[in-house]
Amino acid sequence: MRSPVPGLSASEGDKVSDSTPLLQDAPQAEAAPVCCSARYNLAVLAFFGFFVLYALRVNLSVALVDMVDSNTTLADNRTSKECAEHSTSNKVLRTSTGKRYQWDAETQGWILGSFFYGYIITQIPGGYVASKVGGKLLLGFGILGTAVFTLFTPIAADLGVGALIMLRALEGLGEGVTFPAMHAMWSAWAPPLERSKLLSISYAGAQLGTVISLPLSGIICFYMNWTYVFYLFGIVGIIWFVLWIWLVSETPETHKTISHQEKEYILSSLKNQLSSQKSVPWIPILKSLPLWAIVVAHFSYNWIFYTLLTLLPTYMKEILRFNVQENGILSAVPYFGCWLCMIMSGQAADHLRAKWNFSTICVRRVFSLIGMIGPAVFLVAAGFIGCDYSLAVAFLTISTTLGGFCSSGFSINHLDIAPSYAGILLGITNTFATIPGMVGPVIAKSLTPENTIKEWQTVFWIAAAINIFGAIVFTLFAKGEVQNWALDHHGHRN
Repeated sequence: MRSPVPGLSASEGDKVSDSTPLLQDAPQAEAAPVCCSARYNLAVLAFFGFFVLYALRVNLSVALVDMVDSNTTLADNRTSKECAEHSTSNKVLRTSTGKRYQWDAETQGWILGSFFYGYIITQIPGGYVASKVGGKLLLGFGILGTAVFTLFTPIAADLGVGALIMLRALEGLGEGVTFPAMHAMWSAWAPPLERSKLLSISYAGAQLGTVISLPLSGIICFYMNWTYVFYLFGIVGIIWFVLWIWLVSETPETHKTISHQEKEYILSSLKNQLSSQKSVPWIPILKSLPLWAIVVAHFSYNWIFYTLLTLLPTYMKEILRFNVQENGILSAVPYFGCWLCMIMSGQAADHLRAKWNFSTICVRRVFSLIGMIGPAVFLVAAGFIGCDYSLAVAFLTISTTLGGFCSSGFSINHLDIAPSYAGILLGITNTFATIPGMVGPVIAKSLTPENTIKEWQTVFWIAAAINIFGAIVFTLFAKGEVQNWALDHHGHRN
């Protein structure tokens, strides 16, 4: 990363810095060991935090199947007859003690979608608050609040649809601050040459949370009843909060057990990258083209992400006539692939930067292109495979797995261009990136009135086109260096 170069204009400085290897002339302290280090301990605890966060987010999608009266579901059946039945018609008889509710498909859609209406509200405020007071408490209480609200889900369901929708929106409010808060913490903890590794480890917890919670929720619903899904994950969230508050420190300076070598390594690597300004430079932030490149990429990627998360399973159920929820492990396989890809791509990205002297912007562009165009290609392919269920699962897995490359692409570019304001920048981009989760399914439903394969091909083409557009915009306008507006004359931290 560069510090401002005397005698160069801002645009000239960007051109120079983007074409030179990372930190080529910057003096650095010797890299501190990875094993038992405070920064990697933070990454591991954050990993489990996001594991819990996504488990709390997706458990309702599984439990809802058991919460709804099957007669109501049958009344809303939209299954196509184009493909032969793939799933077994034999159902295992079991005793279910959980209460059932008369919720039609539209009501279920409102229940599942209400989360995003809370989630979108707290993105930018979460980033701003994290930049002022730090991310530790904000992230901790965001997950704690979500966990506590989750414990009350059975009560809210008994009170009625309105109460449950309100509760899910409140859970969204709590989760909305978490990613901006984590970005804000990493701005003080992550050495530039370790950003990809540290952030990919911490955020990969979200994918593994999906992998574990989907089949585990199904098992709990099968052998117990759906209420225990919310009790289990809610309690796990509270336990994580206690460990987080006890073991994590806001900054390296306030950490009680960090080694002197590691502290000096982190602080010296960030020395010329953080601003001491007390006020947030809102106008330069909003006028920053590199930020809007991330916004477009984040929005585009999430469009295809939510298409894969919510619509392709629906496609396989109603077109290919196989209910993926019958096999929780199979439905989790794509996210396991994404988890592995995130971990490995983080290692690869930092290796390219540190050992091969690849510039930051080159790595971010390449990884974003792979992580956005790859999923687009395989999503379109999934629409043209006819009734081949095995191939559909294969394409879904490949598509979701390749998306993991973005964790070392545009997803952490906020820290490259403005580490001091990374939480705020992520809040801005994630606000826009939440919109696809709200409107994508609605648009898809309007495009598939007859529920035919040809109609679904249109849905996949639109999602793929948006994703490719985002990849192109990011490649053209992204930057890999700290922007002038994100620094002050001293280049020192508050």
